[in-house]
This record gives sequence, structure tokens and C-alpha cells, in this order.
Amino acid sequence: MSHFTTSDGLSLFYQISGTPEGTPLICLPGLTRDSRDFRYFAPHAQAYRLITLDARGRGQSDPDPQFTNYNVPREAQDVLELMDHLQLPKAALLGTSRGGMVAMVLAATAKARLTAVILNDVGPEVPKDGIDRIMHYVGRRPAAKTHAQAAETLAALMAPAFADVPAQRWREEVEAFYDASPEGLQLRYDPRIRDALLAQAEAGPVPDLWPLFIALEGLPCGVIRGANSDVLSHETYREMQTRLPSLQAVELTNRGHVPFLDEPAALTLIQSVMEQI
Repeated sequence: MSHFTTSDGLSLFYQISGTPEGTPLICLPGLTRDSRDFRYFAPHAQAYRLITLDARGRGQSDPDPQFTNYNVPREAQDVLELMDHLQLPKAALLGTSRGGMVAMVLAATAKARLTAVILNDVGPEVPKDGIDRIMHYVGRRPAAKTHAQAAETLAALMAPAFADVPAQRWREEVEAFYDASPEGLQLRYDPRIRDALLAQAEAGPVPDLWPLFIALEGLPCGVIRGANSDVLSHETYREMQTRLPSLQAVELTNRGHVPFLDEPAALTLIQSVMEQI
């Protein structure tokens, strides 16, 4: 187990696998998730120096005593501090959902530190339906009391968007992201992330994020979209390709938010972007 200490004193967890001499690829997970977001991708990424990070307040990283620090710019700074800790002058980024937002901020603020960026089911616009769905569950323990019950519920909820996914994978999902206890399932992230999102919403409308996306210009970059996603719309996906013609893009059938990243087409895109470095 490896940890480093941020400039504001938090201990954050990271893991390194793959080839030590390989191209560094830092994987940034979704809003309420952690390094385990990439457990299906990792076996296919052994040629890289694969680095996964638990963002502050998630997984095995410290919670932040000040919940307002659960914001994308601070989490982007944590990535740079991890790179400094590992003495990495540059790295590629693979960002899932919230992690992709962090990657776009880094492209806009620290582009010289990046060699490539791949976005997993995220872009510069998020539909209201996707935001509403996320706010429905974030910071709240599931009603299910056991992993078995939670897996059954999750499978039913996700079936329309993930038609070909076996029940066992949903069981693996709930076991990865909820701890079982006598009182029921417990979150593996700080529930005050919800407070941070509410505070940010109250502060005013979301700023235009397209300039952050356009900052990817000149970097090898790609985007993966689940064809049934409610977070990255097909319209935004197409507009991203229009505004950045060099963007490699793939849309995955029978996938919603978010693809698992072991889908053959997703792996092909990731490899193609990484080969451009």
C-alpha cells in the first residue's frame, strides 16, 4: 500500500502496476469511486506504468475536514502533487466521469505536464437528467442491507443501459464500492461530497467548460461514450469531435454511464491514443 501527503496535509492512496519503464498512465476515477474503477482495465494495461489514485475522501484516502475542498481544481492539484511525489515530469491521464473533468482542468492549467488525455463518458456539458440521477444517490447509503440485495437492485436499474452485462458483474460492483456491516451497507467515500455539490450548485450556474475541453488541442486525446449514457449526450459527443477534429472517439453499444473499460473498442481507442505519445 502506498500513500503520499498533499500540501494541505491529507494522506492519499495510490497504486502502481504494469511495467515500471512503461509510459506513465494515471487513472482518475468517478465522483464517488476510487482506484477499483479500473480493475477491469488494469489486466489489459500491463505495458504501461499504470497509476491509480483514490481522490481525497474516497476509498483509502483521508477524508477532508473541509468539505468544500471536494472540488475539481483541488483534486487536479492533488494529481500534480502525486506526480511530483513520484518524480514524474509528465504523464498521460485516463479520466472516468469526474476524473475526466479533473483531466480537462489539468489540460487547461498544466498542459506541459501531460502527454495524452482520454475521457471516459464525460465531456464539457452534463445533461440535467444525469445530474439529477447522480444527486439522487450521492452521499446516501443504499436501502439494501446486503451485497446480494444491492446487486439485485443495481442489476435491475442498469439493465436498460447495460443489456449484455451478467449479474455477477453487478455483484462485483457493489462489493467493490460498499462495505458490509451489521447496520447495512456503508459508503466507501465521504458523504459530505454531497454537501460540496450542493454548495457548488448554490454558488451559481456551472461555468462554460468548453474552453477546458478545447485545451486538449495539441495533445493525443480520445473520448469513450456509452451509447446509452445520460452524462455524455450524443449531441455533446458529436460536438466534441466537431470542435476538436483530432479527437479519437468511440461509442459503445449496450453501455451507459460508465463503460467498464474492458470493452474491446474502448481498449482499442486507449491503445491508439497512447501510441501517439
